[in-house]
Amino acid sequence: MHLLLIGSGGREHAMAWKLAQSEKVTRVSVAPGNPGMQLENKVECLAIDSMDTEALLRFAQTQDVHLTIVGPEAPLVAGIVDTFTDNGLRIFGPRAAPAQLEGSKAFAKDFMAKHNIPTASYATFNTVEPAIAFIEEHGAPIVIKADGLAAGKGVVVALSVDEACDAVKSMLDGQFGDASASVVIEQFLDGEEASFIAVVSGRECIPLATSQDHKARDEGDKGPNTGGMGAYSPAPVVTDSVHNHVVADILQPTIDALADDGMPFTGFLYVGLMINDKGQARVVEYNVRLGDPETQPLMMRMDSELLDLLDHAVNSTLPAAKVKWHPGSAIGVVLAAGEYPAGSSKGKPITGIDDADALGCKVFHAGTMHDGNQLVTAGGRVLCVTAVSESLQSAKTLAEKGAATIHWEGCRYRSDIGFKAIDR
Repeated sequence: MHLLLIGSGGREHAMAWKLAQSEKVTRVSVAPGNPGMQLENKVECLAIDSMDTEALLRFAQTQDVHLTIVGPEAPLVAGIVDTFTDNGLRIFGPRAAPAQLEGSKAFAKDFMAKHNIPTASYATFNTVEPAIAFIEEHGAPIVIKADGLAAGKGVVVALSVDEACDAVKSMLDGQFGDASASVVIEQFLDGEEASFIAVVSGRECIPLATSQDHKARDEGDKGPNTGGMGAYSPAPVVTDSVHNHVVADILQPTIDALADDGMPFTGFLYVGLMINDKGQARVVEYNVRLGDPETQPLMMRMDSELLDLLDHAVNSTLPAAKVKWHPGSAIGVVLAAGEYPAGSSKGKPITGIDDADALGCKVFHAGTMHDGNQLVTAGGRVLCVTAVSESLQSAKTLAEKGAATIHWEGCRYRSDIGFKAIDR
């Protein structure tokens, strides 16, 4: 069985690694992939950009691809699923209409307001003056979000009115290009964040194991917001009662509303939650794909086949799917360039990955490339060192030992990933 996986980051490396473990799979083609994927059994990388829909379509049509799986959000928002489906090809992911849940923060907030999905109060602006007036009226802390896709960097949790006003001015002045042509300003929510991800097929869904990532760059969840500096699974903040509440009051109403609105959803639906001390959850954001870096520990914990789950979703037989999880914990520690997220130096030689592997870690590549025969850095989040064990503390200890063996000039990582669960 031949699979096509679209993407090039750590999320896609973990997915390719997991998909290739199936005895049914003979070949996993990844477009464009990365150097780490090339080392995996059955995996090949293609010189096709993830946004080149026509070239991807031709490849799938001519190479007997059983199923195409879309990793990142941009091709989904651009409508790759519509194109493949309209050409009779099997593809896992949502069409462009429901993908707006991630493609536009304003669309997502309006959708939640229309369907009474619990979330923070908000307002949307495309000019500076009324946005600043809104901030001055409501005070701080307050959250500023670029409306469109900004690679996980378009969110500012402003602790002062001045910081919020500066963020609005920067975004509306083109900080993120078209993605910040408008901004959503919303109420700051107290509580603890968690990632709740489900495989969805129409009105049916199977929640995956819970997880929690760390968005802040620095120890103690301080510093600038990033795409994620590490993650772990499971997330103890999602108790059984919270889990049931999220499914009943957020997840199922969301997918039912999408179907009712003529936008039935098939794919991974990621619900970013803020959970208060009473166990009440509100939606911080929707994503229409797996999280990164949550995917890396999730794939480490998954003891069943990923392919079977996705096949059932595409075939509209999702209730027949079986999912099993390692009973312990998994963790992923992201190694990033020193300037991240403000910048990302490239071309720095990387050493020590083999040493981390030898310890029993799994190192997933995200921002790497080859300079001749030398593996070098290619961007902000470079690697994710993952480990699975019977407890979160033992998994964390192993992953950090692995991370400590890897070096390049300016390498940085957080040594406190998972601290909330361990403190709990």
